[in-house]
Amino acid sequence: MQLYCGTSKEFVEDTTLNRVASMLASSWSSYFGYPPSISELRSWENSFRALALQINYSKLLDHGIILEMRLPLTSARLDCLLAGRDDHGREQSVVIELKQWQSVARSEIDECVVTFLGGQQRSTAHPSVQANHYEEYLANTVGAFSRGEGAVALSSCCYLHNMPYDPLSAIYDSRFAGTLSKTPAFAGNQAEELSRYLRERLSAGGGQPVLEKIVNSKYQPSKKLLAHVAEIVKGDPVYVLLDDQIVVFNTIETYARKALRSKNRTVVLVNGGPGTGKSLIAINVMAELSRHGINAQYATGSRAFTGNLRKAVGSKAGIQFRYFNSYTEADPEMIDVLIMDEAHRIRESSNNRFTRKKHRSDRSQIAELIEASKTSVFFIDDAQVVRPGEVGSSDLVQDAAAIFGAKLIRERLSTQFRCAGSDRFVQWIDDLLEIGGRASIGLMYDSNEDFDFRIVDTPEDLEVLIRNKQREGSTARMVAGFCWPWSNARSDGTLESDVEIGGWQRPWNAKPEAARLARGIPKAQYWATDPGGIDQIGCIYTAQGFEFDYVGVIFGKDLIWNPTLHKWEGQKARSHDSVVKRAGEKFVDYAKNVYRVLLTRGLKGCYLLFLDDTTRRQFEDRLA
Repeated sequence: MQLYCGTSKEFVEDTTLNRVASMLASSWSSYFGYPPSISELRSWENSFRALALQINYSKLLDHGIILEMRLPLTSARLDCLLAGRDDHGREQSVVIELKQWQSVARSEIDECVVTFLGGQQRSTAHPSVQANHYEEYLANTVGAFSRGEGAVALSSCCYLHNMPYDPLSAIYDSRFAGTLSKTPAFAGNQAEELSRYLRERLSAGGGQPVLEKIVNSKYQPSKKLLAHVAEIVKGDPVYVLLDDQIVVFNTIETYARKALRSKNRTVVLVNGGPGTGKSLIAINVMAELSRHGINAQYATGSRAFTGNLRKAVGSKAGIQFRYFNSYTEADPEMIDVLIMDEAHRIRESSNNRFTRKKHRSDRSQIAELIEASKTSVFFIDDAQVVRPGEVGSSDLVQDAAAIFGAKLIRERLSTQFRCAGSDRFVQWIDDLLEIGGRASIGLMYDSNEDFDFRIVDTPEDLEVLIRNKQREGSTARMVAGFCWPWSNARSDGTLESDVEIGGWQRPWNAKPEAARLARGIPKAQYWATDPGGIDQIGCIYTAQGFEFDYVGVIFGKDLIWNPTLHKWEGQKARSHDSVVKRAGEKFVDYAKNVYRVLLTRGLKGCYLLFLDDTTRRQFEDRLA
C-alpha cells in the first residue's frame, strides 16, 4: 500500500500547486475508511513541501517516488522512497525519513533521542535508526531488493528540514556514529550535502521503470534472511528431535517441498498433547526450510510466546515470526510454508475492536491463513482451547482444507517429553478432569515416579518449593486459575498484590498493556522467561505455550468436584475472567482446559495447592 506513487516531476508540481496533501488524504480515506487527522495533514504539507524543494534543487526530476509506503505485513509506513539510476546505470532507491523536529535532546534509552511529540517531551527512535531499519526490512522482505545480481540497490537517510545543523546536537552524538555512517542525517540548512548524497545514487534518472519494478514486486524474504533464521535457530543445541518428532518433521518437509511444484495447496495437521514437542518441531522445520531458501513463516496466537521468540532470534530474524491475525491483507500464496503453532488458539475472525470498518475482513481467520500460503501446517491440541472465540480444532482444519481443495496430511505426536517423560501423568490429569467430555475410567497415578508431583498444604509451602528450585538453577514459576481480580500497575510501576490466600499475598504478572513497570518486574510477554517472573503469579494467558522445570499451581474454586453428583462443576462467581464467565454451559469445559494446561507446564515437577478441600480429596483418592 502506498498513498502516492508517480514521478518526481509530478510530485514537485503537485506540491507547488498545494494539492499533494489533499491527494494523500483522499488515498488515506479510501484505504482506511476514515479521514486522516489534522496533525497528519499538516505534517504532510510541511514535510513534503520541504522534500519537493530539495528534489527540485537537486535536479532529480526523472525519478519514481512513493509517499507513505506501508512495509509488507506491518502497519509501519515510510515517508518517501525515491527510485532511479546512478551514473553507471545501476538501479537504485533511497528511503528518506522526514522529520519536522526543531530540537532534540539526549535520551537514556538506547537508539533513541528525546523530542517534543504528542504534546510533551518523550523518547523516540533516532530518525537514522528508524530509516535504517526500514531499509533493512525492505532488503530482507521485498523481492526487488533481494534478488541478488538483479536487485535494486537500497540506501537510506533522514532529513530534519526544520532543524539547523549543530554538530553538538544529540542527533550527531558519538553513540550514533555507526548508524550515521550508514544512514546519514541532514539538517534543514544542509541542502547541498543532501543533494550530493542523493545525486551520487540517482543522478542518471530513468526512475519510472525502477519504480514499477518495486511496486510490482512480491513479498519475498531474501535468502540471506532465511539463512540467518536457520543459523539462529539451528545454533541452539536445545532443539534436538527424537522418535515420532523426527517422523513429523520429515513429513512436513517432504510435503512442503512437493507443494512448491504442485498447482494445489497442501495442509498438514499435526495433533499432539502437552509436552509432545509441537513447538520444537515447528521451529526446527522452519529453520530447515529457511536454510534451503524456502520462505517459511511461524505464527501463533500468543503475544507472549511470539514476543519471546522474536526476542531470542533478534529483530532481523524476528520478521519471520508473526501472529495469526497478520495475514488479513496477504496476497494468495504469498508465503511458501506457513507454520501455525498452538493452532487451537485460532479465532473465528482476525477482526477485533480496533479493526476499522473499512478493513474488517469477511473471511474466517483460518481461511486467511490457508490462502496466504502454499503449504499450511497446523500444530494443535484440541483440549487446549481456554476461552470463547478460540475455535481452532482438528475438525475446523479438515473442513477448511476441503473447502480449498487442499491435500490433507495428518500426523500425530504421542511421545512425552514433558512431565519427566511421564505419559501416565498427562493421561491421569486428562482422565481426572474428564477432558473432552470423556467419562473417567479411574486411572491411578503413582506419585513415586520420576516426575516430582506433590500436593501441598499452604501457599507458603508452595512458594518455598518453587523458590528453592530456582535457587538450585532450575526454571520455576507459580501459576493460578483466574480466581482473583487483575489490577492495573500502580503509578510508580509496582503491582497490586491481588492473589490473596489468608495472610499470603502476591501480584499477578503485569498486564500486557502496562506502559511503565518498576525495576525487576518483567513485561507480561516476558514473565515466563525473565528471572523476575518468580515474584508474580502467572495466569493462563501468560503461561500457555511455555514450560518450566517446575511449576506450582494454585487450583482455585472456579472449578470444584461435586462428590454427590460425581461430576465437575464450574462456579462463575469465583472466576474473574469476564470473557469466560459469559461462556454459558461451556464455562466448565474452559475451566477444565485451563487447569489441564497449568498442570502440564512442568518438565520435572508439579506442586499443587487446592483451595477447595473436596477437590483436593478427589485428586488424593486417585493417587496410588
